[in-house]
Amino acid sequence: NFCVYAGTSKVPIINFEVSHHRAVAAVRLLRADKGKAFVDLLNEKANDSGENEMGYVERTLGFSTRHLDDRDIRLVTVIVAGTVRWKRYIDYLIMSLCSEEKVFSNMEPLLLQILRIGFFEILKLNVPAYAVVDENVRLAKVALRPGAGNMVNAILRKLLLLKETDSLPLPNIEGDDRAQARALSIIYSHPVWMVRRWIRFLGKEEALKLMNWNNSDPYFSLRVNTTNGYTRDDLVNRLEDLQVHYEKSIMDEFVRIREGMQAVLQAGLLKEGMCAVQDESAGFVVSVVDPQPGETIMDCCAAPGGKTLFMASRLAGQGEG
Repeated sequence: NFCVYAGTSKVPIINFEVSHHRAVAAVRLLRADKGKAFVDLLNEKANDSGENEMGYVERTLGFSTRHLDDRDIRLVTVIVAGTVRWKRYIDYLIMSLCSEEKVFSNMEPLLLQILRIGFFEILKLNVPAYAVVDENVRLAKVALRPGAGNMVNAILRKLLLLKETDSLPLPNIEGDDRAQARALSIIYSHPVWMVRRWIRFLGKEEALKLMNWNNSDPYFSLRVNTTNGYTRDDLVNRLEDLQVHYEKSIMDEFVRIREGMQAVLQAGLLKEGMCAVQDESAGFVVSVVDPQPGETIMDCCAAPGGKTLFMASRLAGQGEG
C-alpha cells in the first residue's frame, strides 16, 4: 500500500513513483464511465478542485499523488477529452491486440482506462514511446498489481510495433450501408446512428469531412464584455501578459484560444467581468439580429442567457429586453 499515514494525523505521504496527471486522468475516466463526472475542464483551484481530484485518486487507487499544477491540469483535460472522443476507435484496437476477445470484455475497468490513455498518447499525442510505456506500466503495477503492469507493457509494445510498420488493424468498409456505417463509426469514432444519418443527408464524402472536423481539437471563444467598458485590445493585452496564444475572430468582440483556459480562469478575467466564454456561433446569431440602441428585444429561448447579455451590450444601455 503506497498511501502511508504519519502518526495519528492521517496525513498521506505522496507517492512520487506514479505519473500524477495520468493517475488523475485514469480516475476521471472511470468516473465519467460511471456517469459521476463530466468530461470538462477542471474547476478553478479556488474551488478546491485540486483537493477533490486528489481525494478521488486516493479513494479509488489507494494512494495519493501530488497536486496538479497548471500544466498538469491542461494535460489531464487533453488526455481525458481526447480519450473519450476516440474511445470507439481505441477500444477496437485494444480488443484487436488482446489474445482473446473475452480478455477485453472481462478487463478490469481501471486497467482498461490505463490502456486507453496509453493508446491515445501514442496514436494522437505522439508522446515519446518510452515515456508512455514506462509511466502507464508503473501506474498499472502500483494501482493494481505487477501482472496488470505486464499486460499493459505487452499490449502497448504491440501497438508501437504496428504503428511503426503502418499496419494498425482497421475494419473493412464493405457490405451493405449498415455494415459500412459500423466500420466507419470505428475508424472515425462516432456513433453508428450518427454516421448513417450524416451519410444519408450529406453524402459519404461530406460526412467523412464532418466526422474529421468533429474529432479535431476544440478551441474556446472568449467574448469581451463591452458593457463594462472593455475592448478586445484590452483582452488581447491580458492574454499576452498571461502568455496565452490567441487568434482574433472575424467578429470584433471575440478571440479564440486553444490552450490556456486555466490561466484565464485563474487570472480572474471572467470574475472581474472582462470577458465571458461564449461560442462564436452564438455571437453570429446576435450579429444577424443586429440589435440597435433604443430597440426592444424579446429572447424567447434565453437559457443560460449568453446571447441575451451579448444583445444587451449591443443596446449600450438604451433599450429594453
